[in-house]
Amino acid sequence: MNYETLTYDLTDGVALITLNRPDVMNALNTQMRAEIDVAVTHAAKSARVVVLTGAGRAFCSGQDLGDRANASNLDLERTLRDEYTPMLEAIVHCPVPTIAAVNGAAAGAGANLALACDVVIASQSAYFLQAFTRIGLIPDAGGTYVMPRTMGMAKAMGAALFADKITAAQADAWGLIWEAVPDAEFEAQWKARATHLAQGPTQAFAAAKRVIRASWQNDLEAQLAIEASEQGDCGQSRDFREGVLAFVEKRKPYFEGR
Repeated sequence: MNYETLTYDLTDGVALITLNRPDVMNALNTQMRAEIDVAVTHAAKSARVVVLTGAGRAFCSGQDLGDRANASNLDLERTLRDEYTPMLEAIVHCPVPTIAAVNGAAAGAGANLALACDVVIASQSAYFLQAFTRIGLIPDAGGTYVMPRTMGMAKAMGAALFADKITAAQADAWGLIWEAVPDAEFEAQWKARATHLAQGPTQAFAAAKRVIRASWQNDLEAQLAIEASEQGDCGQSRDFREGVLAFVEKRKPYFEGR
């Protein structure tokens, strides 16, 4: 498929989706949201890991307020329901691991687009900004769901109300992201992480994603039950047998994946 707002590359099991509107800091317009949805859905069928990053100096600056002639007339409820929700659900429910390689500013819905991914790796100079209250809005695109569950109620509330920049180092320390990496090492690091996942047991990764996300609404009894069920399935896989054999033979395992 030909994309106009992003680029798509599949190499060695890694699907790299690069937001490609650098002149507007990769702001999200209607077409980009639709193309992200399509690209992630396509990658889920052919890749072993998906990486989302941005072209130029930003990851994503959020909603493109210049996308309509009069921004004040935006139907935000419809936009969130019909355009953001499918895009975010494609990422969250993607059966393979997803990585947000945050190369620069991640603001507004752009920050929460990154946080929808399973793992967020940020360059040291990147930052996250819940900019919504600066223009009289509330955090959206899943931000009010993810933030309290990752960095706690106090930090989430402050991020929403004050709309201060959260540096990559702060995001790392607060548990909002997986890691902040020095700029000079950033590209090599996220590529190494993506390669590691692409060579891993994709059935186990998919199960781990389902079980961890289910824990947000399960009690202990329900969580133990889903762990047992998913582990039983993983225990019947070729990758489990290969992992055990490689451990016994003291060699690197070769995981076929799904």
